[in-house]
Amino acid sequence: MHKPAQTWSIAELATQYDVTLRTIRFYEDRGLLTPERRGTVRVYHPRDRVRLGLILRGKRLGFSLDEIATIVDMYDAEPGEEGQLVYLLDQITTRRADLEQRRQDIDETLQELADVEARCQADLKALRSRQRASS
Repeated sequence: MHKPAQTWSIAELATQYDVTLRTIRFYEDRGLLTPERRGTVRVYHPRDRVRLGLILRGKRLGFSLDEIATIVDMYDAEPGEEGQLVYLLDQITTRRADLEQRRQDIDETLQELADVEARCQADLKALRSRQRASS
């Protein structure tokens, strides 16, 4: 016996992904999500749920919506189309280099903060020590 695929309402997806209804409608307006319509009710299928997850991950990683659209559309395409795979590999290389640079910048900033914190702690200890000695 065939079990019907699970579906979600817009509110359920919004709750599950911790986004607003407006965010989901925006992605729908951009053509990134295409829920089924039952009258005025949007019904989201597993494909929409996966695509929303990919969109949000792409946003977190700094991809533009156009880049996300291209990549997410590959989710539906037949695998192995050379142009798509080359494009995706190029995007991965570019994004990886950007993220590695950001990681390096963050590591350097954290080290600089640790150095400033250590100096402040030492200055505070010396100041308190002098205050105790003079009282």
